[in-house]
Amino acid sequence: MTTMGAFRDAVTAWAAGGPGGPAQDLADQLFIHTAVLLEGPSDAAAVDAMAARHGRDLAAEGVCVLPMGGAMSVGRFAEVLGPSALDLRLVGLCDEREQDFYVRALARADAAPQGLFVCAADLEDELIRALGVSTVTELVETEGESRRLQTFLQQPAQQGRAAQQQLRRFLGTRSGRKIHYGRVLVEALDPTRTPAPLEGLFAAL
Repeated sequence: MTTMGAFRDAVTAWAAGGPGGPAQDLADQLFIHTAVLLEGPSDAAAVDAMAARHGRDLAAEGVCVLPMGGAMSVGRFAEVLGPSALDLRLVGLCDEREQDFYVRALARADAAPQGLFVCAADLEDELIRALGVSTVTELVETEGESRRLQTFLQQPAQQGRAAQQQLRRFLGTRSGRKIHYGRVLVEALDPTRTPAPLEGLFAAL
């Protein structure tokens, strides 16, 4: 059975200099019309969790959620997904510090996004602010990481930092943790407090 994962792999290989035929064939088979350009897998985990909360199957809708392995890759992906190749509708989610880079890279590929939604620091920061420090701390404890968090907070480098900054840093200190909490934080959101970038992204899909 052809899957969206196979398409993502084919596009990633194409963006890295491989052949474009496999991605083109899969795009046709899966009726893909939109690609969501994300910096990494933690963003993808959050988007997938939000889709589940909305009862949406993005793959079945022809929408590919595509973590690019870093913002610096957006130009290569825009070239293979944009007008000169697959001609997909492009939607993006990025950090504020990467916004200008996204805009320039997409313009070079003549692939202006149909919606570019910008997080102030990153998506984790947006989610922590939406949930509040106490709620996120409780979630970390529920996930069995209370002792790890307390050990982390005692480190000299964390002294003097705001609690929100400490939590954001904690989420990135262990391989796979940001991906895990991308889902956990989204699942805990009050629907009325969804961060604006994430809400805007889904309104555009």
